[in-house]
Amino acid sequence: MKLIVGLGNPGKEYEMTRHNSGFCVLDAIAEECRVDITQKKFKALIANTRISGEAVVLMKPQTFMNLSGEAVRAAMDFYKLSAQDLLVIYDDLDLPVGKIRLRAQGSAGGQNGMKNIIRHIGTQEFDRIRVGIGKDARISVIDWVLGRIRREELEDYRQAVELARDAAIYSCSHSFMDTMSHFNRK
Repeated sequence: MKLIVGLGNPGKEYEMTRHNSGFCVLDAIAEECRVDITQKKFKALIANTRISGEAVVLMKPQTFMNLSGEAVRAAMDFYKLSAQDLLVIYDDLDLPVGKIRLRAQGSAGGQNGMKNIIRHIGTQEFDRIRVGIGKDARISVIDWVLGRIRREELEDYRQAVELARDAAIYSCSHSFMDTMSHFNRK
């Protein structure tokens, strides 16, 4: 079983903000799998599905970004999952819009949702897909991540979301090393 978590903030006011990139990718995965992420469980919205024969739980924590680890830990405990069963998808300021980067482990890189997950599960050794949101030195980090995707960025952003969706789906039937080799070069 796999747990695929997309990070974001709940509520209409955060829809289509850069910080909700994980939610956007989860929605794209759910659409591809023809499921709705609407079941309330573990302080999150979840959907159960199968991808390439693998049981998968899609999760959108509803705890707000900085407390995402609470929902992830609760689901991992319930399903008796290890860090090797976890894939987290989230926004990254250090990648330009339109780019994604996959890593099998590493630090939170300043991303507060990731810091909280690492703290709650006790390891940095889990798979992740980062979706580039870029940055603008003239705008504060908080205003940037909570801002909406600019019209001129939408096509590049949409392509990154689709690529991250494809990588997450691919990872359900391939090793993450193979997935990284396949998707990090694009």
